[in-house]
Amino acid sequence: MAQTSPVVAIFASDKGPGDPERASLMGEVGRVFARKGARILCLAEGGVIPVPLITAARTAGGAVEVLADTGIVLPPALASVPITVLPDHAERLAYLAATAAVLVGLPGSLASATALFQTWANGTQLPVVMLNRHRAFEAIRGFAADVLAPAVPGHDRKIQFADNADDLWNKIVWVGEQRR
Repeated sequence: MAQTSPVVAIFASDKGPGDPERASLMGEVGRVFARKGARILCLAEGGVIPVPLITAARTAGGAVEVLADTGIVLPPALASVPITVLPDHAERLAYLAATAAVLVGLPGSLASATALFQTWANGTQLPVVMLNRHRAFEAIRGFAADVLAPAVPGHDRKIQFADNADDLWNKIVWVGEQRR
């Protein structure tokens, strides 16, 4: 997967009270993924733009595309970032599902987590890898073990949890290999 520049849809947000660690985490992920050659696809809706992720990935030489609603206003520093505007939320999620090789969830807002799960639940067979920093996705990990395991054969090849940015990349590579 690393040789083919996978398109990775990253669901991230630093919206919400306090937690500057989220911005730092987005930056770390952006840098690691850019160095590994991933093409990053980010969702920007309702004025929420994962600026630290985009900035770090681009600074590290990575390719980033923003998929946005009609109200998008990118900061001047991101003016050259390719942007696709689709007015309908369901249309944006379908675009993500059709374009990405894997869906990635970073700790953030309920809005970004909801968009991740709406995209995945929309019938795609895309693998999902979540950065479980500070147990952000622990409830989902329990759901996967208790509900998906008996109902979805090979669920562990479709949903993975990582502890840090490098582990996140390794899990993305691994789930990509499982799809072959």
